Amino acid sequence: MLILDSLTGLPGFLLYFGLSLVFLMIFKLVYTFITPHDEWKLIKEKNTAAAVAYAGAFVGYSIAIAGAASASIDWVDYAVWGLVALIAQILTFFMVRFVFMPKLIERITNDEVPAAIVLAATSIAVGMLNAASMSF
Repeated sequence: MLILDSLTGLPGFLLYFGLSLVFLMIFKLVYTFITPHDEWKLIKEKNTAAAVAYAGAFVGYSIAIAGAASASIDWVDYAVWGLVALIAQILTFFMVRFVFMPKLIERITNDEVPAAIVLAATSIAVGMLNAASMSF
């Protein structure tokens, strides 16, 4: 009985987990579309900076949608906040690129890891702040 009681939440888990995977794929598509460099090509060429920057963006977005999943009242609410999180991560990329580090793309393309670390750390920080802000 105890196991069956625990499994009553399985449909909700599957819905939220499935939406999370869809959100991650959408984020991957949008993020790689808005960046002027080809992350996957650079990563396949063993460009560490591209891998670090991309991983930070992906982790930052994952943290944000995890917060959205925890705080949402239903799947529609989760979808809305997942979109808000996506926009926040995209704005973070533009903020780092155009405000903090205007030569960011050139530096990542040249495999300059310190620039990638700044972008990754900023993306993760924004993801954490985003997740915390959704818990109002």
